[in-house]
Amino acid sequence: MPPRKKKAKRDVERNYPPQQFVKKLRRLADSIERGKRFRIQVGGERISIPPNAVINIEHERDGGEEEVEFQLQWTSES
Repeated sequence: MPPRKKKAKRDVERNYPPQQFVKKLRRLADSIERGKRFRIQVGGERISIPPNAVINIEHERDGGEEEVEFQLQWTSES
């Protein structure tokens, strides 16, 4: 079996209308609740998040701006 290609570094941010964001969050919540893999496409790339991904919420404040990030982290399969 040929070796897998190393994935290129990536940092993509997408904005979504509220209704579309809610749909994605509902699908994510359902996958987490069922212990299933979550699949999503972001910026033209399909991503598959395993059920054992670490979930965290991050809050940042800098000057007059604030940000909350819902994050899922996992190790890529080699």
